[in-house]
This record gives sequence, structure tokens and C-alpha cells, in this order.
Amino acid sequence: MSDFTIRVARPQDARQIAAIYAPYVEQTAISFETVPPTATAMLRRMDDVLHRYPYLVAERDGRVLGFAYAHPFVGRAAYDWSAEMTIYLAMDERHHGLGGALYRKLEDILRAQGVLNLNACIGCPKEDKGDEYLTYNSVDFHKHLGYKWVGLFHDSGYKFGRWYDMCWMEKILGEHKTPAAPIKTFPEVRKDFGL
Repeated sequence: MSDFTIRVARPQDARQIAAIYAPYVEQTAISFETVPPTATAMLRRMDDVLHRYPYLVAERDGRVLGFAYAHPFVGRAAYDWSAEMTIYLAMDERHHGLGGALYRKLEDILRAQGVLNLNACIGCPKEDKGDEYLTYNSVDFHKHLGYKWVGLFHDSGYKFGRWYDMCWMEKILGEHKTPAAPIKTFPEVRKDFGL
């Protein structure tokens, strides 16, 4: 699927990004948030991310189809070489290769920044086949892109009257050398990607 472009999120995208995210909050346990953030809240989140990490959108004919970004893993200095990944697609744009394209672009940028570990925190249903609010689609998506299962936190989230586990998956982008090379910010490498 190549009828879309991937670019850096802009302030005017906040409304469309909030609209993409809202159904995941209101209708699924994919997100453990319970109240959808407003466009203003999304804009603040985007600004927070873009100081250090990429925040990308896929767009077609002016419509934002999905978004993906990296953000700090835990937030302590010793974790600088690790980043947590987030991705959401418009409900009608899932399962067409868009998510993989967004993640691959994000990974290329993070690799250039010197990030070595990518972490994904994913809600997991208690039932083998999932339930009406949560399936294993996100786990399968990450496996397909080379992420490995590294841990499970039991009964971590309560939503829609039931408990959900939280799994962690990880992908290693490069060799862990000593001494570690300094991390670059997204603004420092952005021009190298024509973004």
C-alpha cells in the first residue's frame, strides 16, 4: 500500500489524531484510558514528544490515517537508549500494511538517534481468543515486526467491568557497546530523513 505519505505530525493534525484515538478509548481495552483526550490535550502530547522523539502520521489526500510515536521508557537517564512505542490507526485503515510502514519509518529514525531498545506495552485479554474489547491483534502485529515477548503483568487494567493483563514486548535495534554512544534528539536527525 503506497497511496499515503508519512510525515511529522503538525499542530493542525491534533483534531484528526484525537478522532482516530477516541474509539480505542471508548470501545476497546487496547487503550487503558477511559476518557478520550481532546484535540488540545493531544496537541500538548505531540509537543512533549517532538522535543526528543519522532511523532509521525500517515496521510492520504489531507486525511490522517494513523499515527505512531516513541516516548521515554520510564524517564530516568539510564534508560535513554530505550524508547516506548505507540501506534493507532483509523479503524477502517487497519490490516492494510499502514502500521508496518509507520513503525519501520519510526524505527529508522530511532536507530539514527542511537536508541537500541524498543518497548511495547500491550493490553492482553484473559481469554485465549480475546473478548469483544480486546484481541491479540496488537501482540501479533508486534511479533510480525520482530518484537519478542518479554513479560506479563497480571490484572493491570480494569475496564468494561473486567481485568486485563499487560504484556511487554521488545525489539533490539543495535549492539549495546561500551561506552554507549550519546543519544541524539529527533530535531538533530530530522533533516536526514527529509521530514
